[in-house]
Amino acid sequence: MSMETTAWTQLHSVMNAQTESRPFARATLRRIGAFARPHRTRIAQFVVLGVATALLAVATPVLAGHVVDAIVTGDDEGTVVRLALLIALIAVAEAALGILGRRLSATLGEGLILDLRTAVFDHVQRMPVAFFTRTRTGALVSRLNNDVIGAQRAFSNTLSGVVSNLVTLLLTLAVMLTLSWQITLLALALLPVFVIPARRMGSRMARMQREAAALNAAMGTRMTERFSAPGATLVKLFGRPEQESEEFAARARRVADIGVRTATAQSVFITALTLVSALALALVYGLGGWFALRGTLEPGAVVSLALLLTRLYAPLTALAGARVEVMSALVSFERVFEVLDLKPLIEEKPDARELGDGPVAVEFDDVRFGYPSADKVSLASLEEVASLDTRGGEEVLKGISFRAEPGQTVALVGSSGAGKSTIAQLLPRLYDVDEGAVRVGDEDIRDLTARSLRETIGMVTQDGHLFHDTVRANLLLARPTATEDDLWDALHRARLDALVRSLPDGLDTVVGERGYRLSGGERQRMTIARLLLARQRVVILDEATAHLDNTSEAAVQEALTEALEGRTAIVIAHRLSTIRAADQILVVEAGRIVERGTHDELLAAGGRYAELHRTQFEERDSAKVGQDIDQKDTKLDSIIATI
Repeated sequence: MSMETTAWTQLHSVMNAQTESRPFARATLRRIGAFARPHRTRIAQFVVLGVATALLAVATPVLAGHVVDAIVTGDDEGTVVRLALLIALIAVAEAALGILGRRLSATLGEGLILDLRTAVFDHVQRMPVAFFTRTRTGALVSRLNNDVIGAQRAFSNTLSGVVSNLVTLLLTLAVMLTLSWQITLLALALLPVFVIPARRMGSRMARMQREAAALNAAMGTRMTERFSAPGATLVKLFGRPEQESEEFAARARRVADIGVRTATAQSVFITALTLVSALALALVYGLGGWFALRGTLEPGAVVSLALLLTRLYAPLTALAGARVEVMSALVSFERVFEVLDLKPLIEEKPDARELGDGPVAVEFDDVRFGYPSADKVSLASLEEVASLDTRGGEEVLKGISFRAEPGQTVALVGSSGAGKSTIAQLLPRLYDVDEGAVRVGDEDIRDLTARSLRETIGMVTQDGHLFHDTVRANLLLARPTATEDDLWDALHRARLDALVRSLPDGLDTVVGERGYRLSGGERQRMTIARLLLARQRVVILDEATAHLDNTSEAAVQEALTEALEGRTAIVIAHRLSTIRAADQILVVEAGRIVERGTHDELLAAGGRYAELHRTQFEERDSAKVGQDIDQKDTKLDSIIATI
C-alpha cells in the first residue's frame, strides 16, 4: 500500500466517524457477539487469511533486498531467477488470498446485514399503529440502510484490518530493527507528522461532510414531499414556483460550496502527506546509502528498508484510526439496537387460541382507552425532535359497551373527535384497551392469535390505501392463494370488473403510489374487492363513502351491500342516509354512547341523533334549493342572451 493510499484511507476513516471519544458499552458488545455467533466460522477464516496476507506482505521486501544483494555480490543467475520466481509466486498468492479475503468479507458483511435488517424489519412490523403515526419514515428507513451498513463495516473491514495490520506492524518492525535499528527509529520519529494532520484535517472535513449530509437530507425530504402526487397537487394549487426554486437552489449552492472546500482541503492534505512520504524515503535512501558505502549495511537492506517503510506507516496509521472506526461501528449498532429495544405494546400470548368457525358476535364491555404517549411507542431520533412529547394517556373512550349479534349491523354516528374511529381501531387490535374487554365470538381478542384476528376482521377506511403495485398484487394481499376466477369474482361484486378489463394490462396494471391513478370511488371499490376476497366474518367500515360524490357513492354502496351480506358489521358513517337500515345505531359523543336504537326510534326520541339528522338534511335541502336557483338563473341568462 502506497503512502498516498494510506493517507486517503486514514482520512476517509476519520471523516466518516459518527462519534466522539466515548466508553465502550459492554451490553452493546455482548449483543454484537450474539449477532456474530452464527458467523464465527467465517470470522475465524477471515482472521487467518489476514494473518497469512500480512506474512506475505512482509516477505516481498525482504526477498527484493536479497535480489539486490545477489546482483551486487555477483552471485549466479540461478539465485536471482529463483528469488524472482519466489517473489512472483508470493504476488500470485497475495492476489489469490486477496480475492478469497474479499469474498469472505462480502459474505460475512452481507450475512450480518441480512440478519440485522431482517431483525429490525420483523420487529418494526410488530409495532403498534401509534409508532408509525409518529415516526418519520425516512429516519426509520435510514436505520435499515445506513446504520446497518455502518455496523457491517465492523466485521468486514475493521476486524480484519486490526488483525492484519497488527501482524504486519509487528513483523515489519522486527525485520526493520534487524536490518537497521537506527533507520527504523528515525522513520518512527516521522510518524506524528503523518498521523496528527490526518486526525485534525479529518475532523474538520467530517464536520463539512456532516453539514453536507444534513443539507442533502433536507433536500431529499423536500423533494419527496413535493414529488408525491398530493404534494405536487398542493404546490400547483397554492405554491409559488419561483420561491420553491430559490429555496431549493440555496440549499444546493451550500452543498456545492462545501464540496469545493472539501476537495481543496483533501488536495492540500494528500499533497502534504505525499511530501512526508517522499521525505521518509529520502531519509531511508540517504542514511541507508551512507551506511552501505561505509560497509555497515548491505545494499539490499537499504532497498528492503525502503519497501518496508510503507508497510510500517500503513498499519500504524490504520491502527491509529482503528478506535475511531470501532466506535463509529458501535454507534451504528447502538442505533439499530435502539429500535430493537422498543417494546411492542401489543403482544400475542404464548397460549393464544384460534377463533372457531361460523358467524361471530362483536362485544365491547365497559371499554376505556387513552392513546399512549410518545415515550411509550417512539424514539426522539426517529421523530427527529430533541425530546419526546410526554403528553398522552387521557381517556378517549369512557365506558363503551354494546353488542352486535352475528350478522347484525351496528352504526356509529356522532361529532368529529367523539371516538368513533378509535372504537373501530380497537376491534382488530390495532391498540389494546386500558380497561374492559373487546370480544369477538365471545372470546377476548387479547386471547386470540394475530392470524385468527386478521382472518376474521376486515376493515375499509376512508382513504382507500393501495400500494404502488399491480391490481393483482393489491388484491392478493387479502388472500395470496386466490385464483384468477376469485379475483374477477371479487372485482365483479365490487362493481369494478369492467374498469379493470379496460385497463391496458388488466389485472397487471400498476395503480400508482397510494392508488392515485384511480379515482377516489375506484380506490374505495378496490379496497372493498380486497375485503370480499378475504371473506372475513366481521367487517368495519370507517366512513368508507365520506369523500365521494353521489355517483361514486352509489357504486360504492352497491359494493358495500355485497360486502356486508351475512357478516357482522360495524359502520361509521358521516352521511346518516347510509345507515338507516342498521340494526342498531349508537350515538357517540365525548367518548361515551349517549343514545342507542334504530333510526326510527332515535328520530322519535328527539335527541342528539335527531339533531344531527335535522342539521344534515337541512343542509342538503339548502344545497338543493341553491342548485335549482342556479339552474333557473342559467336558463334566464340564456333567454336574455337570445333576446
